[in-house]
Amino acid sequence: MLQTRALGKLVVVQVKLYLREPIAVFFTLLMPVMLLVMMGFILGNEPVSELGGRGHLDVNLSGYAALVIGILGIAGVPIETATRRETGVLRRFRATPLRPLTYIASDVLGNFAMMVLGVTVVFLLGRFGYGVRFHGSLPTLALGVFLSAAAFLSVAYVLASIIPTSRAAMVVGNVLLYPMLVLSGAVVPQQVMPETVRNVARFVPLTYVVTLFGGLWSGHGLSEHLREILVLGGVLIVGVALAAWLFRWE
Repeated sequence: MLQTRALGKLVVVQVKLYLREPIAVFFTLLMPVMLLVMMGFILGNEPVSELGGRGHLDVNLSGYAALVIGILGIAGVPIETATRRETGVLRRFRATPLRPLTYIASDVLGNFAMMVLGVTVVFLLGRFGYGVRFHGSLPTLALGVFLSAAAFLSVAYVLASIIPTSRAAMVVGNVLLYPMLVLSGAVVPQQVMPETVRNVARFVPLTYVVTLFGGLWSGHGLSEHLREILVLGGVLIVGVALAAWLFRWE
């Protein structure tokens, strides 16, 4: 009972601490929203024949939502965890009566909540602010969001386990993140990319988040995205195993 109460309180604290970091909030929650607003202002969402009668935001909204997952998973969580390790926060938590798993669970749940919040804001703004057409099922879309968030959180904690300092985490995060955002279709739609680039994008995990979100938003069922589900599920399983093996408190 003590561990359960402590877990609930720690999750709330983790979320509050995150929301008090202006840089983290800007890059993970506000930047995708700002990109959506800018593209909505510049391009609008009127149907275009080149896009099969769909608007620019109809095509690109899934990419903007995937930005939240990618930024938090590749940069946000590793930098935050490395900083806490450097400053001794993780060591002090381990010395408390709380079980180590309680702290780790609270950190995972807090970051998971931030991912889901960020994706939800993007989808709601696209739907009600710009009239992006939604043809899917909310429960199915939610399952896709939960799987994607969990998969990238597992990657985040692997990176946080092997990168020694916050400065190194920032460098590695930027080196991995920006090519991933471009190649995956989160920023530039894959429809306009050459076939060679699209072939390379198959090796980028965020590609599968973008295509899964886009398909589920358009009304596809989960059975039509088995490849994306298998890839992200594989990333989740391998990531959890590696993070559990490699995670360091100091």
